[in-house]
Amino acid sequence: MAKTAPKSPQKSLPKRTKSVRATITGVHGYLPDYVLTNAELATMVDTTDAWITERTGIRTRHILKGKGLGSSHMGAEAVRGLLEKTRTSPKDVDLLICATTTPDFVFPSTANLICDMVGIRNVGSFDIQAACSGFLYAVTIASQFIQSGAAKKIIVVGADKMSSIIDYTDRATCVLFGDGAGAIMIEPSKNGHGIRDTLIRADGAGMPHLHQKAGGSRMPPTHETVEKRLHYVHQEGAQVYKFAVARMAEISMELMLRNKLNPSKVDWLVPHQANMRIIEATAERMGLPGSGDRDDPQVRQHHCRHDPALPVGLREAAEGRRPHGVRGLRRRLHLGGRLRDLGLRRGGVAAVARYRLLTKPCGTDACCIAGSLKH
Repeated sequence: MAKTAPKSPQKSLPKRTKSVRATITGVHGYLPDYVLTNAELATMVDTTDAWITERTGIRTRHILKGKGLGSSHMGAEAVRGLLEKTRTSPKDVDLLICATTTPDFVFPSTANLICDMVGIRNVGSFDIQAACSGFLYAVTIASQFIQSGAAKKIIVVGADKMSSIIDYTDRATCVLFGDGAGAIMIEPSKNGHGIRDTLIRADGAGMPHLHQKAGGSRMPPTHETVEKRLHYVHQEGAQVYKFAVARMAEISMELMLRNKLNPSKVDWLVPHQANMRIIEATAERMGLPGSGDRDDPQVRQHHCRHDPALPVGLREAAEGRRPHGVRGLRRRLHLGGRLRDLGLRRGGVAAVARYRLLTKPCGTDACCIAGSLKH
């Protein structure tokens, strides 16, 4: 009689329980060593440090250098740091989700590659592609795995090598984007704090204003598409600005209203890091105290990291630094992207504030997460 092949060992999953909240128990980020300054950009395109700073608030951006390096390499660095910081063994991770717009390959997924690099085996891993809002989509999905009892330790990664799809002859886009990665650990909450509410919106009609023309199934790569420089980000700044300001404020206020959260109770607005003017206009529309304050060192030092923007901002908050674009408020933390209640621990010490709001817009969607944090 033929022998039955042995079954692979399965991880024990938590029992399904009601009212389980997901919470962030660790955060780590990675930025490449090479720093591209406004002065260096001024030698590449018709611009100046003053022009860039006045319009965006950005003075430097990090760029991944090195042959054969992609988003997965930065993502792996962020995950290694997260595992070390949270004292988590790779074998204890149940799921890894990677939000990226610049995957290493069409397939396999960047999440698969990250798992292989850091020694996470025999678990689910997949990518999310929702442009600027991808990380918050991934957080929303991860929290639902926790709430359903299907997983107890999930890593969410945001990683993008935006320099690989940026045209460094286009002043409208090359000054905004850079590279980086961030990772967070999501687990069941032990104290009732954590992700509380979510709003997700999308409007595909915005596609003409922000997209990559070639490289997809609609327009596969050809010599002609390469020669016409169609594989880079195309952005119509004025239209994106209008959409971002309107939608970020709109979705944030909607979530705050249904959760009975007064703007005066919000400490920080930590939005997607694309443009200082968008951040200021959004904060003013929301009526948040402290809006209009441009004295923010993190704004000067960072850039639009796309999917990694929020986790890297979270890391700065967890380390007691003021994240890029944070508006100085009082008692609660507001982060930019989609809305959800989040819990965050720092090295075993409960950290930060009672509420925060993550908000992230792009040309076609807007999303926000509101989270509760407690010292």
